[in-house]
Amino acid sequence: MANVVVIGAQWGDEGKGKITDLLSRSADVVVRYQGGVNAGHTIVVDGKVLKLHLIPSGILYPNTMCLIGAGTVVDPKVLLGELEMLAGNGIDASGLKLASTAHVTMPYHRLLDKAIELQRGNGRIGTTGRGIGPTYSDKAERNGIRVIDLLDEAHLRERLEVPIKTKNLLLERIHGIEPLDANEVIAEYAAYGRRLAPHVVDCIRSIHGAAKARKNILFEGAQGTLLDLDHGTYPYVTSSNPVAGGACIGAGVGPTLIDRVIGVAKAYTTRVGEGPFPTELEGSLSDHLCDRGGEYGTTTGRRRRCGWFDGVIGRYAVEVNGIDCLAITKLDVLDELDQIQVCVAYELDGERIVHFPSSSGDFARCQPIYETLPGWQTSTADCRRLDELPPTAMAYLRFLAELMEVPIAIVSLGASRDQTIVVEDPIHGPKRALLSA
Repeated sequence: MANVVVIGAQWGDEGKGKITDLLSRSADVVVRYQGGVNAGHTIVVDGKVLKLHLIPSGILYPNTMCLIGAGTVVDPKVLLGELEMLAGNGIDASGLKLASTAHVTMPYHRLLDKAIELQRGNGRIGTTGRGIGPTYSDKAERNGIRVIDLLDEAHLRERLEVPIKTKNLLLERIHGIEPLDANEVIAEYAAYGRRLAPHVVDCIRSIHGAAKARKNILFEGAQGTLLDLDHGTYPYVTSSNPVAGGACIGAGVGPTLIDRVIGVAKAYTTRVGEGPFPTELEGSLSDHLCDRGGEYGTTTGRRRRCGWFDGVIGRYAVEVNGIDCLAITKLDVLDELDQIQVCVAYELDGERIVHFPSSSGDFARCQPIYETLPGWQTSTADCRRLDELPPTAMAYLRFLAELMEVPIAIVSLGASRDQTIVVEDPIHGPKRALLSA
C-alpha cells in the first residue's frame, strides 16, 4: 500500500494529467486537493482527447473512486458539464465524489475576478478570470458558500442574503457592472445542488475509510510549485497551495499518511500569465517549442511562454515538496534541436547564485547561466524502453537528474498513454532504484 502525491515542479502545465492517469491504474482513490476550474489537463485515450478541469483523470478507470477534496473550489456548472461530457463519451462517472465542505465559485466571483484584473492595468497578474481568487478570498473571510449549502434551497437563500447584497454594491458602484438577481442565482445554484447531491460525501470519512482499508490513495495537485500562494513567484501566483504539503490541508490528512511525492516537470519550461521567467525564449526557438509541444492552455487557450529547462527552480521544487522521484514529460519536443541549453544557476547583481530568491524583485533581475548539451536530432516518439533512446537523450535525462538531485521514474514522449517509458514502479519500487546520475 502506498499513498502518493503528484505535484507540478514548475509553473503548472507540466503534463500532470497524463501522469496521474498513468498512476491511477494502481490507485484505488484519486483525490484532487486544491485549485478550481483555473486548472485543466488533457488526456488522450485511444486517440480521443478529453479535457478536464475539476474531475481527476482517475475517473477513466471504472474501479477508482475520484474525490474532489475540501481544499478545491468548485464551479458546479463546469463540474456538471464535465460529467455530461464523460457520459457522452461512454465513461461511467458514478465513482466521482465531491466533498460537502468544498467551497463554491459563484457568479459574482467570476465577475469580480475579471473586473479586478482589468483594474490592475499593467500590474495585472494574468488570472484566468474564472473566479478562483475571489472564491478563496470569501473562504478566508468566512463569507463563502460550500457545497453542502447548495443541498437545501431555504438554507442557501439564508446564506446568500448578505453576500449577494455586498457583492452587488461592489459590482455596481465600484466596477460599473449590472447587479445580479438574487432569486435567479439562488434558483440556479439550488438546481445544481439537486443534480450534484448523489456525489456529495463527507471527505474526511471517505479518505480515512480508504486509508484504514489499506487502499492506494493518489493525491493530485493542480497548477505547479512556482504558482503556490506561499512559496511561488508572488504576486504572480494562484490562490491556493499546489505544493505537496497542500495535500494534507486540502484533503484533510496528516503528513504521516503520505508515503511518496512524485514531481512532474517538462523537459523544458513554460509559463502562462504574467511574472518573471528567467529562461524565457523569444523568436523561432520559442515558436518551435510552442508548436511542437502544443503549448496552449487547456482552460483559457492562451499561448504559453516557453523557455529552456530551469534547474534552479527545479531544485527549489524538490526541496519545497520533498520530491522522491520525477516524471519528465515532452522529451520528444526537443527531438529536432541540435543543441539544448539548461539553466544551472542565475547571475544576480554580478554574483552567481544557485538558489531561488525569495524576493520577487531579485527574481526579476536574475539572468540564467546555461550549460549547453548536444541534441539528438532523431524522433523519440516510438521509444518504449530506456535503451531505445538516443545516447544523447539519455545523457540529457541524466544531466537533469543530477542537477535536480532526484532520480527520474517516468519519461513521457507524447500525449498518448502508450508513449511513456516507466523506468521503475514510481509507487511501489525502491526510492533510489531509478534513472539517476
